[in-house]
Amino acid sequence: MTELTYAEVGATEHGDLPGGYRHLRHRALVGSGPRAMREAADAVLEFWMHRAAGVRIDASAQRAAPGVHVESRMGIGPLSLSAPCRVVWVQDGARRAGFGYGTLPGHPATGEEAFAVELDDMDDVWLQVTSFSRPAGWQMRAAGPLAPLFQRVYARRLGTTLRRLVG
Repeated sequence: MTELTYAEVGATEHGDLPGGYRHLRHRALVGSGPRAMREAADAVLEFWMHRAAGVRIDASAQRAAPGVHVESRMGIGPLSLSAPCRVVWVQDGARRAGFGYGTLPGHPATGEEAFAVELDDMDDVWLQVTSFSRPAGWQMRAAGPLAPLFQRVYARRLGTTLRRLVG
């Protein structure tokens, strides 16, 4: 099995992000009630949120589980960007569900990203995107300050997409 490209494996699960990386925390309201929570959880854990947002996903399993290999691809033809990752943690409870995956060799960044949905005490369902990353490949280095901007835009798009899927 290919090794992850960073040492702080699992740091996104509880949100205590390591130093030396860019951090992203984005929260979006996506629905309300236990039914919306279950639909949101399935959309996240089965990669439908990503696919509906326009990302091509090739995963070694239908549902996120520790060890599942996930390759994301965005763009067209020679301008497409491939991002190989491995799922490092999963939660699938009635009030919190999601997963985190870490970068593998060939990914343009080094770090971890997590996608979790939570049902709060007011019965609102929130998507939380959390990541820590730094450039690993020439693409991210060349993007410079645009890379974190892209990550924030992408996180917002996932929230909008999940809201549409749940609604």
